[in-house]
Amino acid sequence: MQKLIPYFIVAFIYMAVAIDFWRDAKAPSHANIKPDALKLHSAMIALGLLIHGWLLHQSIFSVGFNLGFYQSISAILWLTVLVYWVTDRNHQLYSLQAFVLPPAAVFSLLPAFFTETHFLPESGNPLFIAHIWVAMIAYSLFTFAALHALLMTIAERNLHHKTTLIKLPSFPPLMVMESLLFKMIGFGFILLTATLVSGMWFSEALFHKPVQFNHKTIFSIASWFIYAALLFGRYQYGWRGLKAIRWTLTGFALLVLAYIGSKFVSQILLGH
Repeated sequence: MQKLIPYFIVAFIYMAVAIDFWRDAKAPSHANIKPDALKLHSAMIALGLLIHGWLLHQSIFSVGFNLGFYQSISAILWLTVLVYWVTDRNHQLYSLQAFVLPPAAVFSLLPAFFTETHFLPESGNPLFIAHIWVAMIAYSLFTFAALHALLMTIAERNLHHKTTLIKLPSFPPLMVMESLLFKMIGFGFILLTATLVSGMWFSEALFHKPVQFNHKTIFSIASWFIYAALLFGRYQYGWRGLKAIRWTLTGFALLVLAYIGSKFVSQILLGH
């Protein structure tokens, strides 16, 4: 039971910040959340990240390189919260914590209850370890981008006084939000490209095939083309607004099918 306590502390911190944010958002003066409250939220998130990161290190690196399904999802959400925390300090995206923190709270608990082992081959190869972490960072950036796109959808509807189930405090200007969205997609696209290229190299070394045409590969390549088309459309034709949001979410859905879907089927359903 004592081993579970740190996991519950992390989940509690993330949820406490999210709930306090929602409480402030629903208050009559929600448009002006107190700076002291925002500083406290930032400090609590930083504490949650430290404990969460320590738990992941213990779970993944205590014996070999154990990166099972639940550790992977928890690590991606940890990186997503980290990206949010760093970005929020410059862009005041505190509304986004309403989207980022609740799933992080849930997925941070999973490795405590599902302690499956999945030791990766070539775990002693630093280049292979780098390949894995580059992929994880890419997925976290696209997760952040997808959540940011959802926030932009709400901001657009609020700006045009359309009905929405979610009412959040004031947002940065939409132009600033769009600029940040494409920066995240651009960085993520570079890392995804590096992941696919290095993945082909390791596939050749391990399986003597440069590309294994399975579900993961097909959906990953499809996602790459979606993001490539989105970036091309942005810089060539000035795509923005709902069109950019739809392409962002489509690419993310394909990534979810590529990585999480294939990992869930192979490790959880099939037990490989």
